[in-house]
Amino acid sequence: MKNLRILIVDDDQTMTRTLADILTFYGYEVTQASSSPQAIEKVKAEIFDLVISDIKMPNMNGIDLHREIIHLQPGLPLVLMTAYAAEELIQEGLDEGVIDALEKPLDLPLLLDFLAWFAESRTITVMDDDPAFCQTLSDVLERHGFRVIIVTDPQCDIEQTINEAQIILLDMKLDRVSGEKILGDIRARCSDLPVLLVTGYRQEMANAIQNALELGAYTCLYKPLDIPELLETLARVRLGVLRGAIKEGRGR
Repeated sequence: MKNLRILIVDDDQTMTRTLADILTFYGYEVTQASSSPQAIEKVKAEIFDLVISDIKMPNMNGIDLHREIIHLQPGLPLVLMTAYAAEELIQEGLDEGVIDALEKPLDLPLLLDFLAWFAESRTITVMDDDPAFCQTLSDVLERHGFRVIIVTDPQCDIEQTINEAQIILLDMKLDRVSGEKILGDIRARCSDLPVLLVTGYRQEMANAIQNALELGAYTCLYKPLDIPELLETLARVRLGVLRGAIKEGRGR
């Protein structure tokens, strides 16, 4: 998979150069911007995986920048940086989907661990016995920066699937086995792995879907998939995963 493409935004250009040098050393593709307007122009011109932005900048703060860029690249995650007490602004950003706020000077081990988690969170396992559907969906997700693992055999090794997966898209009606049964096997081994149900049988599978949701499935999406809805749902799932990763890193 290609490296993460990261946009760093800060009016302190020494800060952006230093952080860019460090992240480049670790193999990330880094672009710098010294203001929110400059960052917006770069987001218009390029595709990024993540934005790391200072919260307090002239003309437009990091929260306002986040509002602008999600219109240009919906679902583009943003992490704030701050050297000041800005609890109200930070909470405002969290309420609107910012991942978290990191204090300056940055805890580099925490940031690097987070970026490793971030890269992993782009891996999605599609479990569906329709190879054509899997390939079409894989093509769409890969165009949006995800790595896709396709599982068409319902008798697969669940343990291996869980170990490889960060998010699972699970069809509810597979050959010789139900999606509900597979979800139960997943939950017996991993209680918090995000699983999104997929089905083309809304009415027929209604009871099974309800049971699966009670087992902890995140939601159910219906075929033919609404791709913007899918991408928005994946963005919400990843937000929870990434916030959890930062919280876990801070607790070490």
